[in-house]
Amino acid sequence: MSPQTGALDQAAFDELATDDLDAALALLADLSGATDPRLRALARQLAGRVVIDLAAPVSREGRGSAGRLRTTRLPDTGGDLDLDASLGPLIEARAGGRPPSVDDLRGRWWAERSLALCLVVDRSGSMGGERLATAAVAAACLALRAPDDHSVLAFSDRTLVLQRQGGLRSTDEVIGDLLSLRGHGTTDLAGALHEATVQLARSRAHRRLAILLSDGRPTAGDDPIEAARSLTAVGELAVLAPHDDAEEARALAESVGGRCQPVTGPSSVPAALAALFAR
Repeated sequence: MSPQTGALDQAAFDELATDDLDAALALLADLSGATDPRLRALARQLAGRVVIDLAAPVSREGRGSAGRLRTTRLPDTGGDLDLDASLGPLIEARAGGRPPSVDDLRGRWWAERSLALCLVVDRSGSMGGERLATAAVAAACLALRAPDDHSVLAFSDRTLVLQRQGGLRSTDEVIGDLLSLRGHGTTDLAGALHEATVQLARSRAHRRLAILLSDGRPTAGDDPIEAARSLTAVGELAVLAPHDDAEEARALAESVGGRCQPVTGPSSVPAALAALFAR
């Protein structure tokens, strides 16, 4: 992969990605922390391109079926007359020998069901290449699915806001920050969920969803179930958990009516998120 200082062997990477995409992404994530600045920059640049390509299909999930037919005052819609809903005022106007008031008529239009997302990444304990790559792919998926209404948090004993809700930072910048994370501190899960609540509360979307990337096992802070219940006042909670260590994450999600999707590596993230978005 690195034949000489500050270089990457693209052909070697492509071969590894064909054989084992998760291993290739994990290696890139590890190289993104290399001491050589040129190698680090090349690894982060390549990782950004790969994860965005991997996440791209998620941006199309649910499009075309995410709206619903709404009815309201005709002047407010810019849509078509809803004859059934307007029948009463039309009959009354005709009986009175006068034209109907436009304010009494009802119109119909398709309104898109908007979606706000908040990614909450557990960075406590060990934060190796596969975990970094998994977080990066998840962040790319959220940025593509809700480009104008998403946030990204990373937490251990404290919570970092890498992208505030509706913020203007580029996806490349956020992915770069995630790839630079290293394991640190205890796990204040409740604190992270409280911050996710704050972020989602800033959105006016019809559906607001916090996605926790964690095994759901706190080692510090308040009761995460109480924090999760507070979050449900503004949105939903879903968890992406390691497939071989998902029991506590599943229990946390189910305690507030949420869902838990197991992930086996970075390449499994898009399908897991698509299932959560489709709910």
